[in-house]
Amino acid sequence: MKNYKLEIAYDGSRYFGWEHQPDRETVQGKLEKVLSLMTDEAAEVIGAGRTDAGVHAKAMIANVRLNTEKTCEEIRDYMNHYLPDDIGVTDVRECSDRFHARYKAVGKLYTYTLWVGENKPVFERKFVTVLDQMPDLEAMKKAAAYLEGEHDYKAFCGNPKFSKSTVRIVDKIEIVRRKDKIYLNFHGTGFLQNMVRIMTGTILEAGFHRMTPEDVKAALESRDRQMAGPTAPASGLCLMKVDY
Repeated sequence: MKNYKLEIAYDGSRYFGWEHQPDRETVQGKLEKVLSLMTDEAAEVIGAGRTDAGVHAKAMIANVRLNTEKTCEEIRDYMNHYLPDDIGVTDVRECSDRFHARYKAVGKLYTYTLWVGENKPVFERKFVTVLDQMPDLEAMKKAAAYLEGEHDYKAFCGNPKFSKSTVRIVDKIEIVRRKDKIYLNFHGTGFLQNMVRIMTGTILEAGFHRMTPEDVKAALESRDRQMAGPTAPASGLCLMKVDY
């Protein structure tokens, strides 16, 4: 039995997130079903993270142990043949037996995309969050700067029952406008449940002058979810890269 590293892209719009759930369609569940069909054995696909319902990925990394004579290319092609059109395996390669997609990850890059164009984003509607007015980008950047670094991000965790450490490192938050889109790029060692979406919603509060950048700093220091802004919709968020 060999260990394989998978790179997976998916449109998360119709899925209840990455993680396998009984009686619900998830990305992990779809992958395991196809691989179990291929090997005639139960397959356990381990992802680098657990994206929320409705969140997308350009390059989710996973590993799985398989007993098969197929080449990496044949595994990839088999999976892509039987997977639905909104999930694609872009790369398969053998890796060391010690490789673990989640535990070996040292960083992740998420991008949240906002639409500020005058026209409706008909063909991109599933992958952006539409704003009805232009936010103050400078205020957003000032607010984002307070969220960079190593902090306790409890105020930005969507799970009130989370009992483990909520300290994380967010080493860079970049805000860039290109034509009709505003991109918020978040790079860090790891993220809490809903963390990127809550940070986005809070930064947008500063952009619309409903919070000051200093209010965002105070929310972070409070460790109180009620002090932070709303959770931005899932549709605009995409996992872009996992670092090893």
